[in-house]
Amino acid sequence: MSDERDESRGFRVTDRRRFAEGGDAVPVSDAPSGAGAQSAAAEPVTFSTFILGLSTQALLHLGDVADPTSGHVARDLDAAKHVIDILGILREKTRGNVEPAEESLLESMLYDLRMRYVALMRSGAKEGT
Repeated sequence: MSDERDESRGFRVTDRRRFAEGGDAVPVSDAPSGAGAQSAAAEPVTFSTFILGLSTQALLHLGDVADPTSGHVARDLDAAKHVIDILGILREKTRGNVEPAEESLLESMLYDLRMRYVALMRSGAKEGT
């Protein structure tokens, strides 16, 4: 019964693990397509990590986070608004298609970023400060 329900959803699960059941590494030529393309240190991108990455980018543009390459804090409210708008689009387009925890994360991050942006706009924050 569970198998029938999974088939009706229209998706297929592909095992992309780089290790066999015994713990031995699967040679790249035997690994499913795409499995050898990722470096060993790279974590897989999930919806939550994608949202957190965009949120961090927005915080950087809002001036709440220092640029990791230069160590300087700079504010670019137009860029921050652009990233916040992207998060809003993602919320609308993924509504009902993500896990409850992912939806909650997106909602809370979007609310927080919008409130920070509005507060900066009301205070008359200048670009680059």
